[in-house]
Amino acid sequence: MRPVELLSPAGNLEKCKTALYFGADAVYAGGPVFNLRAGSANFSLTELRQAVDDAHARGKRLYVTVNAFARNTDFASFPAYVRTLDAMEVDAILVSDLGFLSAAKQAAPDLEIHISTQANCLNYMAARAYYELGAKRVVLARECTLEEIADIRAHVPDTLELEAFVHGAMCMAYSGRCLISSFLTGRDSNRGDCAQACRWNYALMEEKRPGEYFPIEEDAGGTTLLSSYDLNLIEHLDALRQAGLDSLKIEGRMKSAGYVATVTNAYRKALDGESNFPLLQRELHSVSHREFSTGFYFNELRIHPASQGVYLQDCVFAAIVRQSAAGQAVVEQKNKFSLGDTLEILSPGSLGLSFTLEQMWDADTGLPLQSAPHPAQRVRIACPYPLHELDILRKRL
Repeated sequence: MRPVELLSPAGNLEKCKTALYFGADAVYAGGPVFNLRAGSANFSLTELRQAVDDAHARGKRLYVTVNAFARNTDFASFPAYVRTLDAMEVDAILVSDLGFLSAAKQAAPDLEIHISTQANCLNYMAARAYYELGAKRVVLARECTLEEIADIRAHVPDTLELEAFVHGAMCMAYSGRCLISSFLTGRDSNRGDCAQACRWNYALMEEKRPGEYFPIEEDAGGTTLLSSYDLNLIEHLDALRQAGLDSLKIEGRMKSAGYVATVTNAYRKALDGESNFPLLQRELHSVSHREFSTGFYFNELRIHPASQGVYLQDCVFAAIVRQSAAGQAVVEQKNKFSLGDTLEILSPGSLGLSFTLEQMWDADTGLPLQSAPHPAQRVRIACPYPLHELDILRKRL
């Protein structure tokens, strides 16, 4: 089988370092403009430069998303932006627009270009066309079945890389092309400003009874008619590799560092030969998610249940390790934890270790503490197991 890359999301510098630490071969990130996360999950140019340096120091790669749907006014600044990314030695950019593809090849001829899933490439003729226009990789449409992926692989040049999503949230629209957010809120999802209106709860209103709403629900979770299942392919990675994929992609630039660590770690272990799938599934269920499915891969798309909008998780992200020493560590609080809590350790070198928190002090004053209730609070804890910087502590619910 072809060697395969594990590609993880990086919504900020902390998540970038976390993904690399927990075993990602590459990360993808958004710069200040032209990407599909117009809110908080973006890097400044200075941060991108640091992220590129961090990735390259570990022998890893960093890709920058430039996959917004382009408008005429974008081309005044786009070429200079691409040249800036090329100068900082990003490993590739992702585009969905043919105009951006053409302009990028002119501005930085040697910069590697990947075609975003937003281009909804479903067939080998389209993949070949992108290759002939200069693309090195195509991120296939999420609607592709496993059989279709294998057929695409068989009909495209061996040097064209194929990538597909294996885990995370899925958009209900065709390869993410959606106008619901624009229609309801004026926020254009195709320009990175999605309001995620498909996740909202909806009710019916009869035209002759204005203002009188009739709920459409089967339980207290309500009904989110447009919300999709989350993707989970951890038990099918060999089949994906046999189909000829070069890169397996995890969704989640908006998710927490704890999410990135947990999911990246689980998929890294699966790719490296860990076959205890109940344990790996337990890991994936520990972070916030909607009900899992295998998406379109096996042509068995599941029917939407009434309570699909409910998020599930088995653990709370308690803290991230910032410094460590023999028997102790300084950690940064992410959610409240207290003496007597059982904390699980998430580390690249281990799965399933836990301990009871018996001693804790303020990291600055040294005063003993009963709990850590404040966001980003730094505390020193006693731990019977070795901890390392960027390890995660969590509480099981």
